Amino acid sequence: MTKALFLAHTAAPSGAELATLRLLAALRELGRTEVTAIFTEDGPMVERMRARGIETRVLQSGFDSRAMTIGSGPFRLLAGFLALLRLGWTIGATAKSTGTEVLVAESSKALVMGAVAARRAGIPLVWQVHDRIAADYFGRVPTLVLHTLGRLVAAGYIANSKTTLATLRTGRSPAIVAYPGVEFGTDTTPEHCGDQREPEETVVAVVGRLSPWKGQDVLLRAAAAAKVRPRRILLIGGTFFDEEPYRAELEQLAHDLALPVTFTGHVEDPNPHLHDADILVHCSVLPEPFGQVVVEGMHAGCAVIATGPGGPAEIVEPGVSGLLVDGGDEKQLTAALDTLIENPDLRTRLSAAGRARARHFDVDESARTVADFLDTLTRRTDAAGHQNPEKRTPSVERNPHV
Repeated sequence: MTKALFLAHTAAPSGAELATLRLLAALRELGRTEVTAIFTEDGPMVERMRARGIETRVLQSGFDSRAMTIGSGPFRLLAGFLALLRLGWTIGATAKSTGTEVLVAESSKALVMGAVAARRAGIPLVWQVHDRIAADYFGRVPTLVLHTLGRLVAAGYIANSKTTLATLRTGRSPAIVAYPGVEFGTDTTPEHCGDQREPEETVVAVVGRLSPWKGQDVLLRAAAAAKVRPRRILLIGGTFFDEEPYRAELEQLAHDLALPVTFTGHVEDPNPHLHDADILVHCSVLPEPFGQVVVEGMHAGCAVIATGPGGPAEIVEPGVSGLLVDGGDEKQLTAALDTLIENPDLRTRLSAAGRARARHFDVDESARTVADFLDTLTRRTDAAGHQNPEKRTPSVERNPHV
């Protein structure tokens, strides 16, 4: 059994952290990988991990996970970088003392810590990449730094989509795609899932933290221009990382457009809201790394509209299991809303096909893919961290979802 330590820099319940929770729970259930999670701060994800029976440690470091956000000044970035290096040294001691065989970094900040930790422990470092490493998201200089650091320290890569993998410079290091998955084994979807309301009663939902690149403002303007306005619009998600002013902008926009918008704030489980919605709209204006809310909406029985390019284009079969529009294009989004709102029968067909499509993204399949990858990688690596060329390298094609 491979002993793996999964390293996260934040314990806030955002998409990447929730995907990691589902993956670790599935790996634990699979029984081929001994998993431990380590966080550099306390927070909701710590208790969630422990509630699922996952060994979880908190490094009481005083580290502020927002110390190195995009747009931080040079001094704040430098201070945060040095703090990550110090944390990495401590984590390396933990990994060494616990007999960890492979370290998995769950973010770019975790990669910095993991580089030091893996070196001290003498074990391979895997970078599990949840974001597109591209200039339109990180900026040119941080993107170059991350690409260089990955090439220098990562013994392997786990990408959350083909879209994400295409932004990485993996060199000769092995890389796989393991999609964030849905836990079908705990399916509590009600029998009436997929029932569609009449046009004037339609409920539209958007799931995701309230952030400008998520495009909730685009959806509001598109909905205001629809031939039949939705009866209700649910904006499901909270604010993180100093994004509170954007919520105020959305509230003002909804008021100005006279739209019936409900702001739920952060919710632990969006499924009850999704089960109540007819249409899920994914409206990111930048290419989404994956878009697990699209799968969740399909699984809940919503007719889905999603934006491309990006991960959602790997999920949605246009016209079959959902509709695709270009990110940031209000006119296309309005046209898609008109098509679905005015046609409950089409919504019903897309809902049924979407539920079937969602089954392709079972977290248990992702867990098997990751377990195979970690097993192979640790067999290829001797105690000094040197690669053994006689062992086979995993490839993207090993992922059953692709």
